[in-house]
Amino acid sequence: MFTRVGLTGGIAAGKSTVSDRFRSLGAYVIDYDELARQVTANGTEGFDRIIRAFGRRARGRDGELNRPWLSANVFNDPDRLRVLNGIVHPLVFREAGKLEYRWIDAHPDPKDGTCRLVIHDIPLLVETARWDYFDAIITVEAPEDVRIRRMVRNRGMKRSDAIARISNQATQQQRFDIADYVIDSTKPLEQMYEDVDRLYRVLTHPAY
Repeated sequence: MFTRVGLTGGIAAGKSTVSDRFRSLGAYVIDYDELARQVTANGTEGFDRIIRAFGRRARGRDGELNRPWLSANVFNDPDRLRVLNGIVHPLVFREAGKLEYRWIDAHPDPKDGTCRLVIHDIPLLVETARWDYFDAIITVEAPEDVRIRRMVRNRGMKRSDAIARISNQATQQQRFDIADYVIDSTKPLEQMYEDVDRLYRVLTHPAY
């Protein structure tokens, strides 16, 4: 028996911190951002389809995807972003399913009656419309102004670019609408960890 959880949140909301905590507690975390990089590497089906869709400017001098160009010319354009997501998302879900199956197959049910926990770390869960796939959904949230400051300070983004990235993602309310649990990432780190630890116990102990 295992519990499949979708972990989402807006850009710069603190989702990576939460997924790292779940991993340290024993959950198996599938990182969809990492899978997206893998399925769009040079030589893959995803890479070829992106180049066909967006042209030679989408290919960098190193032969890989020109991610700065995509960020500037696709991520902030809803129509182009829809095309890109239509290429990448199905490929990522396919690989995530394979990873989950392999991990479950290699990790038998614990003898203490607890559930194995698989966390699917998906930034764009609302956009994929795949929330029914999960037993539970967690969203990590922070106010928009906090997230903008984090992107400018920690990622070196221009404020205008940070605002544009947020505007092209699902709204906080849309994430609330599909979520079973909400983690507030504006809390002090230790308090946020306590919230994650509590959720881990709930999700791995059916009778908790």
